[in-house]
Amino acid sequence: MFAIVTIAGQQFKVTKGQELFVHRLEAAEGDAMTFDQVLLVGDDNSTTVGMPVVKGASIGATVLEPLVKGDKVIVFKKKRRKGYRKKNGHRQQFTKIKIDSITV
Repeated sequence: MFAIVTIAGQQFKVTKGQELFVHRLEAAEGDAMTFDQVLLVGDDNSTTVGMPVVKGASIGATVLEPLVKGDKVIVFKKKRRKGYRKKNGHRQQFTKIKIDSITV
């Protein structure tokens, strides 16, 4: 069974037991969370599409690591022949969660 769910403004295709990184959530390690913005639920036999969400469907998850930093992204700006150069870096913060259950 799989589902498409909106978590922290992004859509993810999830299955039971899957571990994924989502944008930072305000939660502590080991917290149980539920997400009710389920857009689609499917298995081998049938697929249920919500309009806009599936009624009564929810995703149960556990927080594994509350703060994980992603890879550094370098932002470099330059204007030729002007002597203008600016270098900046950014590391996105993520939360690692594990999907425990998909209920319909």
